[in-house]
Amino acid sequence: MVPRQEKIITGPRKPMQGVKPLLVVIYNQVFLPDILKVSVMALLIVAITLGNTVSLLVFLRARQFKTCQGYLKTSLALADLAVGMVVVPYSVYREVNRLAYGVEEQDEPGPSGSLYTSLPCFILGPLYAWCTFVSITTIFLLSVERSVAVFKPLHKKAVITKKRTAYLIAFSWILSLSLAVVPMIFNEQITLEYSCCSKMCNYVLNAPSLNETDWNVMLLFPTFDFSLLSGTFAINFVTFAAIRQYCKVRKQMSLDAQNTARKLSFSDITAARTIGILTFAFSASFIPIAVFVVGNVLGYEWCEFSFYAFWILTLNSCWNVVIYSVRDQKFRQGVRELFTSEVLKSPSQRPTRALKTDSSSPPCVAVLKEIFRPEST
Repeated sequence: MVPRQEKIITGPRKPMQGVKPLLVVIYNQVFLPDILKVSVMALLIVAITLGNTVSLLVFLRARQFKTCQGYLKTSLALADLAVGMVVVPYSVYREVNRLAYGVEEQDEPGPSGSLYTSLPCFILGPLYAWCTFVSITTIFLLSVERSVAVFKPLHKKAVITKKRTAYLIAFSWILSLSLAVVPMIFNEQITLEYSCCSKMCNYVLNAPSLNETDWNVMLLFPTFDFSLLSGTFAINFVTFAAIRQYCKVRKQMSLDAQNTARKLSFSDITAARTIGILTFAFSASFIPIAVFVVGNVLGYEWCEFSFYAFWILTLNSCWNVVIYSVRDQKFRQGVRELFTSEVLKSPSQRPTRALKTDSSSPPCVAVLKEIFRPEST
């Protein structure tokens, strides 16, 4: 049997028209935006974790930050650090898994009140809300602390003590946790799912229509945050008005020796302005997510907008350390001391006995001892 001879075509082979441009278009429109988003999310992990770790080390080690304001800033850094180390990595994992294997792991909602939802989302969703509530309550407490320092500088140490500040911080964390889990406790139709639009674990209402109770529960988060932000803005407005009036009086007349004890220090004015910037930054980051929640309750599905809303709020977790670095000279000095680690050689520059006691214990234990130590009057 003679094998069949096939005709061999010599010369260059013509490429299939339109295949390569089509692949480029699919890559640019489908994969490239997702790759860019995942890259930004991965960078946020590094920025949030590194920035807030440095902040915590400075607040816990530097002597000048062992104050009521320093403890509040430590609480704020802890909340931001939890977002960067726990919440964001899970989102990156889900998106990398989807891009690498093409697996769209959409969570399946289970029966009402059950734990058939994804266990990570059941933890990370309330955790993200918890940290958000802690941030806004801490900023509110910082504004109150600065307002007392401006209006009652002579009574500041008597009114705002370290022990009271520690109790307020603990109360803010407990209250924020309660608010984060309220939707799941008081409404059986609310569950938690990973959203491929926002790339976050979100609260989802599994109900065909919304009644008055559903409205109240779903609008709890933006209502609480906007109420607290409004109070924070009011306190900052009154504080800045007092600072402006003080600066005017100080320019017009020279203070005598009797009144110099009552004047505001430059550090008090700078700290008040820093808290005002923190409030403005958090408010600007929170407004998009509040708009999305209200729109979601009204029935609008803003897929692309939800991503930017959630991740603009997440971006705020790394802004605080930037604001401290720009506005706070003591923070910059603490960072330099943290990384240079200069060794004190002369006996006159060695730390006191109290400092030695603190340095012999871990930073967290030293801070707790400092908080609950009886204060000298």
